[in-house]
Amino acid sequence: QAKLVESGGGLVQPGGSLRPSCTASGFVFSFYTMKWYRQAPGKERELVATIPDDGPGTASADSVKGRFSISRDNAKSTVYLQMNNLKAEDTAEYSCYAQRWGDFYWGQGTQVTVSS
Repeated sequence: QAKLVESGGGLVQPGGSLRPSCTASGFVFSFYTMKWYRQAPGKERELVATIPDDGPGTASADSVKGRFSISRDNAKSTVYLQMNNLKAEDTAEYSCYAQRWGDFYWGQGTQVTVSS
């Protein structure tokens, strides 16, 4: 059974850093494009970053460019989201997403709260 499990969220002060991770099981992780999304209360889900199966990752949201980066370790079936210089507006639930052709899987999400 395919599964994505996020971890590494939490409470951090403005200007701080976090590095959530998402570990996959039950499918061939290295074949899949991986994405991070976030959703804040009362707002629509937003694509944060994407990394293809064999290329460099890109930060998709203008609000996080220069601060967030996505990477993956196919040997560990894990994707990471390095978040630096965090701001209050980055507070959201962050979820990972795996996609290959018509197959896709969602993680359960990890909460990131940026507050002093």
